[in-house]
Amino acid sequence: MSISNEALQKLVQEIETQAILAQQQINVVKTQISVKQREIRMLQLTSSEVSSLPSEVNVYEGVGKMFVFSPIAEVDKRLTAETSELKSDVENLGKKLQYLETTHKNSREHIDQIFKSGGRA
Repeated sequence: MSISNEALQKLVQEIETQAILAQQQINVVKTQISVKQREIRMLQLTSSEVSSLPSEVNVYEGVGKMFVFSPIAEVDKRLTAETSELKSDVENLGKKLQYLETTHKNSREHIDQIFKSGGRA
């Protein structure tokens, strides 16, 4: 049984669209991972700087256009929480990236199979 040229063309076009969308989403996810990893690094550097300060030093955090006194323990706690949240986000984005890469690979394989079979189903 063979598929008509019109149906075959439509099928290839749909699979190609899916592959293109997956590739675009892969690029977006890679960028998001990169941004979050940069944020994690900045938080870790800030945390190491704050932890190296003596306990009697006053620490201030920016809130809008002003600075508010915050105890070092609270600042460190906030930095740790933000870091763990970002690490969780990176892990989830990694899973999404793996899914998208698999989708893209499968789409390409299906297109190759269609061309190799010459349109026979």
